[in-house]
Amino acid sequence: MPWKGWRRSWRNARPNSGYSMGQAQAKRPTPRAGDATLRGFVGYHVKRAMSVMLADLMRALEPYELRLVTYSALVVIVDNPGLRQAQLADILDIERPNLVQIVDDLEGKGLIRREKVPTDRRAYALMATDRGQEVAGEAGYAIRAAEEQRLVALSDEERREVIRAMNLIERGQGGAKA
Repeated sequence: MPWKGWRRSWRNARPNSGYSMGQAQAKRPTPRAGDATLRGFVGYHVKRAMSVMLADLMRALEPYELRLVTYSALVVIVDNPGLRQAQLADILDIERPNLVQIVDDLEGKGLIRREKVPTDRRAYALMATDRGQEVAGEAGYAIRAAEEQRLVALSDEERREVIRAMNLIERGQGGAKA
């Protein structure tokens, strides 16, 4: 049956393969794809910058078997000995039920310990262990080094301005002075 051969030939057609699907189609240039419209949005730039920064941070934290959220929790606990879980959740803006897994992870790695609060039997004070303090310091150094590599093209003033702008956006104050 002749149509089977035609169908096979058409299906196998490739540019410059000896089969032709039409010269106009083969010569048509591939259109350039781009994100020009999206680049007009501040949020898009924040998202793109966040993506590369997060990738750097994840690589820096990998040797310590920490994720950004567990590292953040550890640092807050190191900086605030005796902090309660509810306070930690508020500081990190994490739902309290989700925080349990993070605290369990840190405790399981021997980086923190929970201590009963004598005045409130329902509450636990979070304390960093010696190992937790050590890991927080080492991981913080690794993060600073990764950030320094990523931000090498920015002056100190530009870095302060980026942080100031991000703080304004986070607080929702638009053009208000910090």
